[in-house]
Amino acid sequence: QVQLVESGGGLVQPGGSLRLSCAASGSRFSIYAMGWYRQAPGKQRESVARITRGGSTNYADSVKGRFTISRDNAKNTVSLQMNSLKPEDTAVYYCNADVAVGLGPRENYWGQGTQVTVSS
Repeated sequence: QVQLVESGGGLVQPGGSLRLSCAASGSRFSIYAMGWYRQAPGKQRESVARITRGGSTNYADSVKGRFTISRDNAKNTVSLQMNSLKPEDTAVYYCNADVAVGLGPRENYWGQGTQVTVSS
């Protein structure tokens, strides 16, 4: 089994910054694409940013130029640097990863979520 644990959420004023981190733990696993999703109250979960094992990235249009996703393959971590935050960025942010355990198939894993609130 693999666990994804997020950290770094909180309350920030509009225009501020936050950095989210996610660490994967377990044994005998390989991580492929990783990403961040978010879900605001009353809305569907949406993709925010994704990064491949090789470092290729893509972002939701709403966060381009403000958010930066990065990963450390040696440490099995992924981070999301969020700048120029807006109230509409308020949501629960979830870490996501495609993981193969041992010789098994790739499966999709989710973290437990971390709350980000942008408010004055």
